[in-house]
Amino acid sequence: MSTSTLSKDQSSTGFFGHPRTLSNLFSIEMWERFSFYGMQAILAYYMYFSVAEGGLGLPKELALSLVGAYGGAVYLSTILGAWLADRVLGSEKVLLYSAFLIMAGHIGLALIPGAAGLAIGLILVAIGSGGLKANATALVGSLYSKEDTRRDAGFSIFYMGVNIGGFLGPILTGFLHKTWGFHVGFAAAAVGMAIGVAIYMMGRKNLPASVHEVINPLPANERMKYVWIVAAFIAVVVALFALKIVTVETLAMTIAYAVIIASVVYFTIMLRSKRITTTERKHVLAFIPLYIASAAFWALFQQQFTFIAVYSEERLDRTLFGWEVPASWVQSINPVFIIILAAAFAAMWTKLGTRQPGTVIKFALSLFIVGLAFLAFIPLESFEKTPLMALVGILMLCTLAELLLSPIGQSVTTKLAPAVFGTQMIALFFLSISLGTTLAGILAGFYTEGNEITYFLALGGTAIVLGLALAIGARPLKKLMGEVR
Repeated sequence: MSTSTLSKDQSSTGFFGHPRTLSNLFSIEMWERFSFYGMQAILAYYMYFSVAEGGLGLPKELALSLVGAYGGAVYLSTILGAWLADRVLGSEKVLLYSAFLIMAGHIGLALIPGAAGLAIGLILVAIGSGGLKANATALVGSLYSKEDTRRDAGFSIFYMGVNIGGFLGPILTGFLHKTWGFHVGFAAAAVGMAIGVAIYMMGRKNLPASVHEVINPLPANERMKYVWIVAAFIAVVVALFALKIVTVETLAMTIAYAVIIASVVYFTIMLRSKRITTTERKHVLAFIPLYIASAAFWALFQQQFTFIAVYSEERLDRTLFGWEVPASWVQSINPVFIIILAAAFAAMWTKLGTRQPGTVIKFALSLFIVGLAFLAFIPLESFEKTPLMALVGILMLCTLAELLLSPIGQSVTTKLAPAVFGTQMIALFFLSISLGTTLAGILAGFYTEGNEITYFLALGGTAIVLGLALAIGARPLKKLMGEVR
């Protein structure tokens, strides 16, 4: 793609003042999130509800741990998607193939009963979602120059699309689950993904030609080596389960260790690479505290699918005008706030331009606010049933925190990424989400009757302390980031 064509696309304002190709990526991500969150809204209940209720009858603590492990695996698989994009296929092809994998996974959940359907479906959705997420983010980043002040606003608009899907998915699958059972809910997620794929394929020809480029092509004579590496990896995983070294009970902790090791390896490879400049090396160093902050945030935020899912089923007064709201619908509250507030945040960042707070301060505020959200649970322990509006208020705080970190994190990652590690740097950001999501499942197991206040104090207090520490370190981090805000 020529520089003039790229400049024309970056300067276009055909989609709410942003490049018109943003609308195509907005659409595929919206439908992917519809299917993902629609399925995840009923996933924990499917695992621990009794067989008589249509579930698998797993112990509740194990079910929550597996939900966290699954979520962690989704973001862990962004490594594979990013590597394939940078070395083999390019971002656009990986995104498309991943979308088909996601659709196949939801079909498996809908049609194959029992543990086999759960395993097949979740593995396919996890791999597909990881490949799609990393590359959708990379493609959005490619629409803007690093100096374009619309960049954060563009990611906020993209994030609004994510949450339109995140709102509609749990509403539909929750209703279908209550009316016709879990598998009909899973089928709706499959149909939603099919719609997303169809719309994307009709508009993909309008994407810039640059999205098909392979940044660092893998030489043909090295490809068979990587095929053997993948085969060996699969064999090791099978052996670990066969020998019971890894079990379903220890899966979440295993994934957490795997994410930490993968992250350390990735940071080491980047920092030691001879293909990055001194400035890029400083950018990678500056990204490390942001990675830690992101993991801490998601460890609390992703408890919407673990601790808060159980809390909504058991402790929440869900009666509204004489009708009991399905517990899964609680997970649509956060997307509603995102839809309402994302446009306001995007407009605010656009209006402030260079006067807006830097990324580090935004991250610090995010940790502080999500910490306050968990502390807000403490006074509710005196209620026999928590009022619905109280939880709505807590989830609004979580949303404010999310808007200060998630779209901003994706945006700054594309700006700090070394040129030869573009998509793989985005995978590192998603690894922080992977670690946090896995921890959300592990930590939820510590919430038991009698230790509620300790639980909220520990998690909320830790987040606030980390936020304050990040704010204190903002100045030296800004020096490492240079002109990147």
